[in-house]
Amino acid sequence: MARVRVEGVRKTFGKVIALRDISLTVEDGEFYVLLGPSGCGKTTLLRCIAGLERVDRGRIFIGEREVTGLPPRHRNIAMVFQSYAVFPHMKVYDNIAFGLRMRRIPEMEARRRVARVAAMLQIEDLLDRYPAQLSGGQRQRVAVARALVMQPDVLLMDEPLSNLDALLRLHARAELKRLHQETGMTIIYVTHDQVEAMSLGDRIAVMREGEIVQVDTPMRIYEAPATVFVGSFIGNPPMNFLHGVVEEGKDGWFFALEGHRLPLPPLREVSPGQSLLLGIRAENIRVDERPHAEALPAEVMVVEPLGAQWLITARIGEQFIKLTLPPGRPVAPGQTLWLSFPIEAVRWMDARSGRAIRELAPAAS
Repeated sequence: MARVRVEGVRKTFGKVIALRDISLTVEDGEFYVLLGPSGCGKTTLLRCIAGLERVDRGRIFIGEREVTGLPPRHRNIAMVFQSYAVFPHMKVYDNIAFGLRMRRIPEMEARRRVARVAAMLQIEDLLDRYPAQLSGGQRQRVAVARALVMQPDVLLMDEPLSNLDALLRLHARAELKRLHQETGMTIIYVTHDQVEAMSLGDRIAVMREGEIVQVDTPMRIYEAPATVFVGSFIGNPPMNFLHGVVEEGKDGWFFALEGHRLPLPPLREVSPGQSLLLGIRAENIRVDERPHAEALPAEVMVVEPLGAQWLITARIGEQFIKLTLPPGRPVAPGQTLWLSFPIEAVRWMDARSGRAIRELAPAAS
């Protein structure tokens, strides 16, 4: 196992900047996820760590060894690709053992290693089959086995589940989680699927346009996004953002929203007249059918039954918001609901920069 350190890595393709001076540290034994939309640079970064792309500047370390200029075979890494890349003319056993034979590992040792990873991935009964005789999920496990059998310092995975259907992805996620718990291996995993990232990662690095926007644990990223982009990208439905303006009153500062005023907590670098965004998750919104202090009226526009809950799209003035309700609660389009936002669940964002605004620490008594 090994720690991975990336220092100021920059990568360009012609005039396109794919990576903008990226720095990150993946701890030994960590499951680290690179998450972002297509074109954000996550696969390019993975390929730079693997040695499949040459960096323009910056340094890469695996363990205490700098590997920036080393070819992939000298980095002691293994990679699982989106396409699995198994050899169709070889049986499963030969696919898994291929890398060991290239390294001239003795046959008895190779058999022991193949048997061990095949048992770990529950594919012992598939070793005599050809890839064409396997399902997509089974081929994916063969690709993972072929990587694990090399006993790499770091396992790199580039969207390995994207070719599977929804049910298989659910099963494969659980298998990967179990595999990581059993091996304690350092894993760097690329995906555009925020459900995969949330369920698998010890930490997630959210990327956008060649930069890392936020690195944190899955729940911290979900509950306290650093930017509007992160809040909008993570979560289904995404975080709601309501636009308003800071106003000063006799009793303090307020957030003016569609003709309503909500008390503002003490925030850093906020001034009257400034445009703010109130961010809140759908499940954190309090819903009442009668008006009360600090509740805002919202007209129900769409009701979507999702089994365990109803997803409601409602309108506050000219702005739209999504909230969830238990399925037994009667609600219909055209109905008025009264919404309030628990202050501990609200995330304040600067409307111009899209960045989170931190609350001031309470004064010491």
